[in-house]
Amino acid sequence: MPGQMNQDIAQNIQNGYGAAVAGGAEAKSSVSAELEAVVRFMEDVLVEVDDATTPNAPNPYLNMCLHLLRRHLEGRMVIPSSIIAASGVPYATATRKLTELLESGAVEQRPRSKTGKSVSLHPSPEMLDNWCQLARRIHRLAAVRFGADGFTQENADYYFGGSYQPGKMLIGPPQALPTPMKLSGGLRILVHGDPTFMVMSNLKRQFEHLVGCNIHQRAFSIDRLRGEALRNAERAVSRYDLIAVDLPWLGEFVKKGVLRPLSSIMDLERLDPGDFHTAGWRAAHWDGVAYGVPSQTTPELFFYRRDLFAEAALEPPETTEAVLEAAAQLHEPRMGVYGIAWNAARGTALGHTFMMACADFGQPIINLKEIAGGFDADHLERDDLYPTIDTPKALEAAEYLLALMEFSPPDILSMSWYERVRPYAEGKVAMAYGYTLLAPYFELDPQSPAFCNTGYLPHPHGPGGTPIAPVGGYVFGVPANLPAERVDEAVEALVAFTSPEAQKLFIQNGSRTAPRYSVGSDPEVRRLSPIFESVDQMSWRDELQFWPRPPVPEISDIIQICGHELHDMLRGIVSPKQALSRAQSRAEEAMRKRVT
Repeated sequence: MPGQMNQDIAQNIQNGYGAAVAGGAEAKSSVSAELEAVVRFMEDVLVEVDDATTPNAPNPYLNMCLHLLRRHLEGRMVIPSSIIAASGVPYATATRKLTELLESGAVEQRPRSKTGKSVSLHPSPEMLDNWCQLARRIHRLAAVRFGADGFTQENADYYFGGSYQPGKMLIGPPQALPTPMKLSGGLRILVHGDPTFMVMSNLKRQFEHLVGCNIHQRAFSIDRLRGEALRNAERAVSRYDLIAVDLPWLGEFVKKGVLRPLSSIMDLERLDPGDFHTAGWRAAHWDGVAYGVPSQTTPELFFYRRDLFAEAALEPPETTEAVLEAAAQLHEPRMGVYGIAWNAARGTALGHTFMMACADFGQPIINLKEIAGGFDADHLERDDLYPTIDTPKALEAAEYLLALMEFSPPDILSMSWYERVRPYAEGKVAMAYGYTLLAPYFELDPQSPAFCNTGYLPHPHGPGGTPIAPVGGYVFGVPANLPAERVDEAVEALVAFTSPEAQKLFIQNGSRTAPRYSVGSDPEVRRLSPIFESVDQMSWRDELQFWPRPPVPEISDIIQICGHELHDMLRGIVSPKQALSRAQSRAEEAMRKRVT
């Protein structure tokens, strides 16, 4: 864990999420795990066949392929001498067979030195695809022939806990870059200290194997991440090749020259833009220009305990009124159980909550133009924007938050991102607002009362609103002051880390964010968590929206202002109307600075 990360964030990840991943990894079922299991199975079978058969002859092609696949899945380098040694035949024969594998396109080689005399070997995309299909066929054959895991001939089309769905594409493991990166000092990445980026850190060795160089990842809490990204932009030369950008910061970062427009350094079609969730991809643009690629698309959802709701004969809450009614019924402080947890900590945390609560009541925090399906947050390069904080709908949102206080834990005024989900995972609250990226706290912990007992909903709406799931998460961008000689390889890393294969690997190792439709619809991903199907359905219903946190350049200031003024309201120092009036005045001043 990087030393610069806030101690509380590091402790949360280490104690909560880290333990959950450790517990959930054993139960993981994935293309990579399936392929690795079959590779090892075949290696064992070959040993047994060799011992039982006399005379016999080794199969050098098969031996070399198995060796190459196993090492690739382990993230370990393969060089010609090691694959030749694994062939089981004399050196000259093995060399000839290896040449044939290279010529067939099954194996690719990548230079390790400037002269090209030293190379590493990698399975080609075709080889990986063929073997992934073979792994699935072997599993099904075993199920048919031996009744493995309770399978019989009658149910042979059902395997590993889910239907075999030939219409759904299974995404394979990531592939090594054709040419290793030669970045001086390695690939340098600036990220947020959240569970998904920590998964990337845990997979460091595997991705170093794929990109061919060392990876150095620095992680910060959300406010310190923004500060470091802005300081980095003031340096003559960027310290980072890629930086993670929270979606609301995009307008500010573009205006301050922090990011390069992606169209100036790459062909965007390489990213397959249509595969990204629409809201996540649109949020990566400013004035129609892409400045980042979604690395996380993590909507804030409404978590609720299905078992508690069933026991109390309650329906899942679709409105804010229903939330308050359910919270009142499930709130039992004498038993150590509270109705609901949410972001009420002063500053950034509460500021985000208030903006999204306004959206739940049908109003953005800025005077965005109303369009079909919501509000227009795509065209913010305007001088007529102003804050809409002191309004009747915003007052309804503020009063809703004030009403939640009665059914919240006693430490609610210090709860932020992790603190609201942790008590939910521990069974101390019945409902919680939370980003999907924090679901591993309870989804991967069988000891959690919320394990397999959680329902996922878009935000319950107020009288003037509709169901929405405010989109959060991060995009990866390329710093504007990155030296020209590093840009091309930064682009290659950008493509690699946001690819469907990489995104699926993150999920297999504990992440609960899926920026791409293809990843969310992968049958094996679907079996890991109900979140992915829920989010996909919300996306198709156009409930995933990024306008609740519009990326105007002053949004960080507005978030802080709302988070401070509304905190005074929650503490009883000022009335809701006074808090909104003060926030409106301060936000107007912040926005006037840009115009003048």
